[in-house]
Amino acid sequence: QVQLVESGGGLVQAGGSLRLSCAASGRTFSSYDMGWFRQAPEKEREFVAAISWSGGSTYYADSVKGRFTISRDNAKNTVYLQMNSLKPEDTAVYYCAAKGHYSGSVYYSKWYDYWGQGTQVTVSS
Repeated sequence: QVQLVESGGGLVQAGGSLRLSCAASGRTFSSYDMGWFRQAPEKEREFVAAISWSGGSTYYADSVKGRFTISRDNAKNTVYLQMNSLKPEDTAVYYCAAKGHYSGSVYYSKWYDYWGQGTQVTVSS
């Protein structure tokens, strides 16, 4: 069982930066691939970024590539999402999620077993 708690969301002007954190409970954090997803009002949840269990591989949606960076610290059971050059269209609730590294694609929410409660990111124009 893994419990995930996101933090770091807030209100920022376009062009600004935020750093999201996701703290995980449990001793097996390092065995999970970790992902960030987001959901804007009246839109479906979408993939943002993911990082493999070892941290050796990272994956990004085209819409955030070059602006967002995902990282993890397995010693601290924490995954991060550094968001730079934020745009109003980045406004959404951001969720972190964990999936077993042996199962499915990091790009699809259905493969993730555990989810955080979400943190709101609002980018004003």
